[in-house]
Formats: sequence, C-alpha cells, structure tokens
Amino acid sequence: MLSWEYPPVVVGGLGRHVHHLATELAAAGHDVTVLTRRPTGTDALTHPTTDTRVDGVRILAVAEDPPAFEFAADMMPWTLAMGHSFIRAGLKLLAGEGDSPEVVHAHDWLVAHPAIALAEFFDVPLVSTIHATEAGRHSGWVSGRVNRQVHSVEWWLANESDSLIACSASMRDEVTRLFGPDLCDVSVIHNGIDMVNWPFAPRQPQFGPAELLFAGRLEYEKGLQDLLAALPRIRRTHPGTTLTVAGTGTQLDWLREETRRHRVSRAVRFLGAVDHDELVALMHRCAAIVLPSRYEPFGIVALEAAATGAPLVASTVGGLGEAVTDPDSGLTFEPGDVAGLAAAVRATLDDPSSAAGRARRARERLTEEFSWTEVAQRTAGVYLAAKRRVRHPMGRPDIPQRPLPERDPGQPA
Repeated sequence: MLSWEYPPVVVGGLGRHVHHLATELAAAGHDVTVLTRRPTGTDALTHPTTDTRVDGVRILAVAEDPPAFEFAADMMPWTLAMGHSFIRAGLKLLAGEGDSPEVVHAHDWLVAHPAIALAEFFDVPLVSTIHATEAGRHSGWVSGRVNRQVHSVEWWLANESDSLIACSASMRDEVTRLFGPDLCDVSVIHNGIDMVNWPFAPRQPQFGPAELLFAGRLEYEKGLQDLLAALPRIRRTHPGTTLTVAGTGTQLDWLREETRRHRVSRAVRFLGAVDHDELVALMHRCAAIVLPSRYEPFGIVALEAAATGAPLVASTVGGLGEAVTDPDSGLTFEPGDVAGLAAAVRATLDDPSSAAGRARRARERLTEEFSWTEVAQRTAGVYLAAKRRVRHPMGRPDIPQRPLPERDPGQPA
C-alpha cells in the first residue's frame, strides 16, 4: 500500500482508513507493507527512513529529500519529490530483497506516480482507492492551474488502475463520470469504524439549552456556513441553543465573520483541533451532531458519531446520504438548504426520545455494514480478482476549458 499519510503522520481521515485497513488485513494473515513518509519539513538527518513492523504491518516511512519544497506553496513539486523518494525506497527495500508484491494499492492521487511506477516494475495489478476528487472538492470546476494538474493526475491514476475502489455509490458514479469511459471495474467498499475507540453512551435527559456539535475541517465544502445561517432560526424556537465547532481549516476567519453577520457569535465556540478523548466527550454531551456538508465522498465522522450514540442530523450529499437514512438512523436535509437544516435540527431537539432511538439504531447498523473486518474481507476480494491489463499508450485527458462559475454570494473569494 502507498499512502501519503499513515500514523503517526496523519493529516485527515485517509491516514486512519489506511491504518485500520492495513492492520485488519494483517490480522487476517495477509503480508502487508505500507510505503509512507516521515513528517513534513523534516529531512534524512533529523528523520531518516525507518523500516518497522507495527500491529503486524511492515511500515516503510521514507525520509524527505533535501530539495526545499513546501506543500502549501509547491504542492505539485512537493508531491513529485515525495513520489520519487517512495520509488527509490520501494525498489531498494523490496526489489533489493527479492520480495515482489502481488498487488500495489494506491490511496489517492498524491501517490499516483510511485504506485504506477512500482506496479509497472513488478508487473503486478494496480488497485486504487479514490477517496475524493479535485472536481468534487470544487463543485465540479477545475479551472485553476493547480486544480487542473491534480485532476489530470487523478484521471491518469484511475485509467492506469486494474481495479478501482470507491467509498460510496455516489463516489463510484463521480469517478466514472469524471474519468471514464474506459475504466476498469469500480467496487464500492464503505469506510469502516473501530467501535472500541468510539464508546457508546446512552442519551441522558437534557436540562437547559441544547448544545449542537460540528466536527470537521473548516472548509467551504463542509457546509458549516449553512449551519451558522440556520442557527438564528433554531434559536428562535429553542432559545439558548449553542454550537460547538471542533476542527481547523483555511476558512476559520471567514466563518468567524459569518457568526457576526448572523449575530450568533456569542452562541458559537470554535475549539480548534481537539484530541480523540475530547471529541468523544463532545459527542456524548451534544444534543445532536450536525453534518451539513456540500461535498462528502463518505463522511466517516458520521460513523464515529453514530458509534458514540450522538443523534445525527446530516445533509444527503454523497456518502452521507448512504450512511444516514432518514428517519431510521438520523434526520437529513438537502445540501445547502438552510431552511431544511433548521427544520431537521428543530425536530431532533423537539423529541429527544425519538432522537435517542434513531441514535441507537444508527449504532446497531454499524456492526452489520461498517466493521473493519468486513471492509478488509471485501478489499482482499478485490486484490484476488484484480488482473494486470494490457497497457496502451495514453494521450492527455481532455479537461474542459470552462470559466469559473459565478461565485456563491456566501462563498469566500
């Protein structure tokens, strides 16, 4: 497996996904090696390449090369340099031992170059999991120079793959639409949840004003701006309701300004990054967790919240619409629908007993459909079925030359 993040270097949900998948596959008897990196901004002197075995998984964490690239300012050069270091380490530590893998599994576009190169060198099938797309993150538009570069790498990885995995049916449709029509089979395998790390707590009677929770990155596609816009309506029927925001992101300043524009700044707490135990405590305490995403390939926080027993209020976008079923396991609304969001939250707060029942049913569903054992078994099935296809020369993708769409009045420039 190749991933640009793996514990202890974790940027988001991808690192946790790869970790759980790798350890579960190893526990099932598979020989798993993860090729990943050392922390950003380090070098071979301070953080040399390591070769360790943790939880049955061999982890090759590769040192950064000396050239001074910064991810935020030089994303594509930085990514290419990381890929180069992965290829060298993979050839040295795997080919040098005469240890040829049976399959190469790439996780997202940032490892496309080394994954394609190593699969070609070892002449083995390339399986790729597409966790999100650049077009999806930007409402379908890839007009910027870097956006187009990323999109083209995603297209290349998808078309070079011998088997593809998407985390939801909506993500499968998105991948097929963006990168087809000549793709290999795309399997839908949902993300998993480690129930032990997200303990359940029965809902306690609520006294006093309700507390809502948002947990996620502070980015436009996560939809927090819609929850802030709905909060005044919620507070009119449920006075004193507050919102706690756990997470960091590039839109923090703009979102703070949105709280002032909607006159709810005193009702909103921005906590920044929180550790695991604090997040669990917040989920146990809240009257509901609200997930108002406008783009969400899956939404693993919905599983985490369901495991803890937090009532779910979520948009129907992408994978969230598959993870949360209204009215069985939560209440939902259309993405960007402020009135619908407010109505769903009000209904949750109006009937705590029904909300607690939905929360219990949401957790029960996790053990049936979203266990890591099930995810690993299905992924191993993809590995076994994957066959290396005959390769043909590829031209460059046809990326539509479209102007930027008219900006949403509420979206930051």
